[in-house]
Amino acid sequence: MSAHILVVDDVAKNVRLLADILAARGYRTSTAASGEEALALIAADPPDLVLLDVMMPGMNGYDVCRAIRDDPSCAVLPVVLVTALDPEQERVNGLSAGADDFLSKPIHQAELMARVRSLLRVKTLYDEVERQRAELKAWNATLEQRVAESVRQLERVGQLKRFFSPQLAEAILAGGADDPLRSHRREITVVFLDLRGFTAFTETADPEEVMAVLGQYHAAMGRLVLAHEGTLERFSGDGMMIFFNDPQPVADAPARALRMAVLMQREMAALSGQWRRRGYDLHMGIGIAQGFATLGGIGFDGRIDYGAIGTVTNLAARLCGEAAGGEILISQRVRGALQDMVADAEWSFEPIGELELKGFQRKLPAWRVMSTAAAR
Repeated sequence: MSAHILVVDDVAKNVRLLADILAARGYRTSTAASGEEALALIAADPPDLVLLDVMMPGMNGYDVCRAIRDDPSCAVLPVVLVTALDPEQERVNGLSAGADDFLSKPIHQAELMARVRSLLRVKTLYDEVERQRAELKAWNATLEQRVAESVRQLERVGQLKRFFSPQLAEAILAGGADDPLRSHRREITVVFLDLRGFTAFTETADPEEVMAVLGQYHAAMGRLVLAHEGTLERFSGDGMMIFFNDPQPVADAPARALRMAVLMQREMAALSGQWRRRGYDLHMGIGIAQGFATLGGIGFDGRIDYGAIGTVTNLAARLCGEAAGGEILISQRVRGALQDMVADAEWSFEPIGELELKGFQRKLPAWRVMSTAAAR
């Protein structure tokens, strides 16, 4: 049986567009023009996934998302918020309301289908676990208790390993480390990276090709994040944000971040060569910034993400946006930290002047990384 997707938007043409795209791929769709109508449809005919517009009269998307999460039977119903507002701010608001993912308007079909398939796959796996859990309970109540505890432990380990190194995740669960999800403030070094040419690629490539490329990209970058004990804050499509010095303090956060970035560009050069032979022109830009941020768990019981909030994350993202394919741009604070920590001969930087960055009132100096001892 095909998955059932509920599309909620007060603009009729938006509803028709999304419903037609999904129906063409074999999904069963239902539609609602308001939050109240959506909740009634969910109660009458529970969907497998909800595409939910944020800006609606009456109950907005956040209100609807909270109402869905208040219903225990909908605790794991995937909800994707669709918004044309600032994605950085809406991410925090959406996570607080209980959303699982986000799509920005205008909708890209390839991104839409990739996210829908990913969330439906997770829900299918969860439903299968629930079915097996019920069978075990019927067979042996005592065994069910032990299995449930093991499943919860694995889920906790899996969740922590999404963000932390495996060693730290195990230490947290064993009680050998402070609770990192408690809100705290710390100076961190943030690395932001994304692909150049990815939007054009997704507009012409099949979804399967896009997913295959992302799989290679995430696997290659993820290995280097783990090897350098970085904390993965998030990845969304082709964008990734990693930071250092939290929750596990490190004495060489800027140098460690730069070594990782250099190796990432070297790995990316090899991937770009493979993709170019298949007709894909993709490269990567990286931005690195250092500063204080507030860190901790964002969400609610049952869905917690680990996040960093502060100007430093925006600066790293803006520097990444300014970086050309194959480039690494660093902020003034990172440059100063590297100057104090290592000999100048180990790093080579080129000043590129002051940049006018969105969200910053004054122009900020930046440097381009030219070569490093790590690259040699």
